[in-house]
Amino acid sequence: MVVTSKNIMHSALYLALSFAGVAVLYVLMNADYLAAVQLLIYTGGIAIMVVFAIMLTLRGEVCDSNPENGVWGWGAIIAALMFVMIALVIFTNADWRVLAAPWTSGGSAEAISLLLLSKFMIPFEAAAILLTMALVGAVVLAKGVKVSK
Repeated sequence: MVVTSKNIMHSALYLALSFAGVAVLYVLMNADYLAAVQLLIYTGGIAIMVVFAIMLTLRGEVCDSNPENGVWGWGAIIAALMFVMIALVIFTNADWRVLAAPWTSGGSAEAISLLLLSKFMIPFEAAAILLTMALVGAVVLAKGVKVSK
């Protein structure tokens, strides 16, 4: 529905729904921390940022905002061909069928949060500042603010 919807706002909301579906898959795999991060970062942050970007940059009628999705059949054909090609590579190569070793290190939310707030605090804060600057830059570009020199 993200790709085939004619209304770009509906596409953005379907994208948020698909992010929430990925979080449900993480819960089913007993990766509760990743599910929470998926909900907070992608569903709560990225999807809302996409909606705001659409609202700030949209010109004209919303119902006619995504007219080029009428030829999605070609995309489906190419996706099916890519799926067949990747399946052939995986099934004809015996090295790809090696099972992963079980994770033995701590992967709890407490262990990850201790790493983020001690050993990896500088990269974590740098990523937060970089994302904030990118969001401010996107808003400035979308609004067309003239910067005085």
